Amino acid sequence: MNKAYPPIDIASTYPSYGPPIVAKEDALIDIQKLLQIVRRRFWIMLLVFVLTVAAVTALTVRMTPVYTTSTRVIVDSRDTQIVEGFREGISTTTAAIDTEVQVIRSRTLLSKVVERLQLQTLPEFNPSLWNDPDAKPGMVDRVKGFIKGILPGGSDDASAAPAETEEEKAEREFQTAVSMLSNKVNVTRVGATYIIDILATSESPTLAAQIADTVATEYEVDQLNAKFEANKRETGFLEEKLSALREEVRQAESAVTAYMIAYNLTDADGISIAEQEITRVTTDLTNAEAELAAAQARLNNVRSTLARGGSTDSVAEVLGSAVIGELRRQQAEIARQYAELRTRYGERHPEILRIRSEAADVDAQIAAEMGRIVSSLEGEVDVAESRVRSLRANQGRNRSILAQNNRARVGLGELEREAESKRLVYQRYLETNNEQGSSEKYAQADARILSAAAIPSSPSFPRTKLNIALGMILGGMLAAGLALLAELLDNYFSTPEDIERMFGQSSIGSIPLLTKLKSFGKKEITPADYLIANPLSAFAESVRNLRASIIFADLDKESKTVSITSSLPDEGKTSMTYCLGRMSAMSGARTIIIDGDFRRRQLTEVIGFEPERGFIEHLFGEVTLEEATYIDEQTGLHILPLTNARNTPRDVFGSKAFDTLIESLKDSYDLIVIDTGPILLMAESRVVASKTDQVIVVAKWRSTSRWTVQETLKILTDFNANIAGIAMTFVDMSKRKKHGYGGANYDSYSKYYTSS
Repeated sequence: MNKAYPPIDIASTYPSYGPPIVAKEDALIDIQKLLQIVRRRFWIMLLVFVLTVAAVTALTVRMTPVYTTSTRVIVDSRDTQIVEGFREGISTTTAAIDTEVQVIRSRTLLSKVVERLQLQTLPEFNPSLWNDPDAKPGMVDRVKGFIKGILPGGSDDASAAPAETEEEKAEREFQTAVSMLSNKVNVTRVGATYIIDILATSESPTLAAQIADTVATEYEVDQLNAKFEANKRETGFLEEKLSALREEVRQAESAVTAYMIAYNLTDADGISIAEQEITRVTTDLTNAEAELAAAQARLNNVRSTLARGGSTDSVAEVLGSAVIGELRRQQAEIARQYAELRTRYGERHPEILRIRSEAADVDAQIAAEMGRIVSSLEGEVDVAESRVRSLRANQGRNRSILAQNNRARVGLGELEREAESKRLVYQRYLETNNEQGSSEKYAQADARILSAAAIPSSPSFPRTKLNIALGMILGGMLAAGLALLAELLDNYFSTPEDIERMFGQSSIGSIPLLTKLKSFGKKEITPADYLIANPLSAFAESVRNLRASIIFADLDKESKTVSITSSLPDEGKTSMTYCLGRMSAMSGARTIIIDGDFRRRQLTEVIGFEPERGFIEHLFGEVTLEEATYIDEQTGLHILPLTNARNTPRDVFGSKAFDTLIESLKDSYDLIVIDTGPILLMAESRVVASKTDQVIVVAKWRSTSRWTVQETLKILTDFNANIAGIAMTFVDMSKRKKHGYGGANYDSYSKYYTSS
């Protein structure tokens, strides 16, 4: 420790056995840690919050109030197409309504509003009038003017600009007013309806209402003018179109007639001549084929009967023949006479012979008649076949003609459809032209004002309450962001958990900061004297816990030699070494402490005496160990100091004499504590650390950076030192609870201590 004996650490952890255990996070967000951050950074967060809210409030108060009102317009939902290229009404599609919104916001329409209200004569819309003391611009306009002035080409330096005429100046002021009005008018569609809101903003509530209503009125007037112009264009278009369509209809109908004549497509009662002829021929052919079949059947019947020698009496043609009938009667009479004569005369009787001759003659006549009948049937069949062939040939010719006509009718159908289409278009244009006499639809706009603008009673900007609320939100965000940034940039450790998490080492002690050291008489006591004077204090308990951590650091191996080091000077290691030695001696253990810092001799100075012989003299063999050792009368602690007269460049700790000394001290003492120099500055401290059983790294609470400690641990690891853990010194007990100490709160166990 330094000479001012700054604070030292409180006992906060128990001895560590084995590797450190890192606590498992139970949640992504630790509410307690967030609250601890707020507690640590409370005042700076409060300052940022207050300053932000104050700045927003001041800016809001200095802003010029602005008033906003709106006029609501409804668009007519008609969408009837009159003729090609002309529509009556506005389309109801989203694109059409959005187009109307852009029409209302156009510079052409806003120019008419500026002209009607003469806005270029008002300072709010004419920056050239701001030079008038009675026409001061608002805060927003002043900011815009300042920004415009610093932009390239935005300065209104009258000396650099050429002189302009009155007309040019008036036009410039007019266009400027239109541009400024464009920034003060906002047109939006209300959801998916046909309603459009026209919002106007001005420093005057009355002027804001006038602007909104005038924009809506000019929009209606613009629509009427557009419809009248469209009516004129439509009338001329219809006249030209009707003349052209009339000629097209005449030509189309003439083409249909000529085509029908060319292809003989004349109809009768809706049926073509070719179709009628095919129908007639088909009917005749059917009848002829039936007659042919009947004649062939009769002929075949007769022939088959004659061929098998059967009786022809059943044949219809025979039955229908009068000649055959008469011959059959005669044949029957001859047969009767033959039967009578046969019974009366013999076979050779002349009458019998006559009768037989008559019978033969009748049979010959029947046969001749049968031949005639067959010949007649064959003639009928030939005639029927000839007729069928003729009808079939005629049918084929008619079908060919019909097929040709059908192919020709495809072209006729196209001509007729084209002619009909032209007649329909002509009729539609003719009806539209007849309706043009009535112009009532052109005297009505496609949009109307649904509700006029009301004069606002309160400004829309600035919204003081909302701005202050937003300022509070912004202040809270900035405060939280600053606190988070400070935590992210925090390079120090505060709790034993931080040590275990950052370095993977055990936290073996937390020595508290002694802010009020009691004194005996006029002499201020040191922490080591405070330890003896207050053995039941929290400070003494922290040193006692540190000793316990050293003793139980490794249960498998006895640890007698302990080197105490730090990364940098003034981190409290020397005072801690002295206090640890006294506590060990007070506990009954044979203890010796060695001053191993050759450059500063801090342990010797803390003890408060100037020895004539000490550690170096003994190593060089000038004095014995007993002669170089001093005894603390209050505790019986043995001390091996450094004299002020001896400085040596030799490697004392790397010598065999030092090794022999350590081995001999192990036989005589229970605990040997070596106070070394800062390990980042002194090479001999690294040698000592490699030769002792344990190394304790001392780090100043909220002062030593984590990178410094990490470098120290790396060096000790490279030298194969056995690191027992890290001890925090100068722990401010009043502030530590803000850093989330995980153990028992100091206030909860302070009743066990007589003092801090």
